[in-house]
Amino acid sequence: MNYNIREIKKSEYAVLNDFLYEAIFIPNGIEPPPKSIIENEDLQVYVKDFGKYPDDKCLVAEVGNKIVGAVWTRIMNDYGHIDDETPSLAISLYKEYRGKGIGTELLRQMLEMLKKCGCKQVSLSVQKENYAVKLYTRVGFKVVKENDEEYIMVYRSNEEQ
Repeated sequence: MNYNIREIKKSEYAVLNDFLYEAIFIPNGIEPPPKSIIENEDLQVYVKDFGKYPDDKCLVAEVGNKIVGAVWTRIMNDYGHIDDETPSLAISLYKEYRGKGIGTELLRQMLEMLKKCGCKQVSLSVQKENYAVKLYTRVGFKVVKENDEEYIMVYRSNEEQ
């Protein structure tokens, strides 16, 4: 599949709400929540006023002229929060574009971008059941904390992957 990865344009920031919803892990057999769930304050921290802060970074994947995935980071007090200097990462693709290598490439390019910007590490939170745990581990994220349901994982740009 031909795709292009590029930085998001300011005029496209609203699409992050779609990818915020797509990032919600729905275990098999569980009914997806209504799309309005993304209006929850705990979730809006990922996208509200995106681009307003210097540490907000986002790459999107395009197939044709359609944005099909996004990876973004910002320093925020979210589920994957480590400290006030470490950005948290979110990534998602529309279902029909998963499993094609696009997410892996989005993630690799974001990690490279963060490294070039001098970012020492990035964190994320992921449910243990989520198939994406394998992707994060494969690119070099390591579990630093866990509870019954999820891992907090960190990628350190100065470590050998």
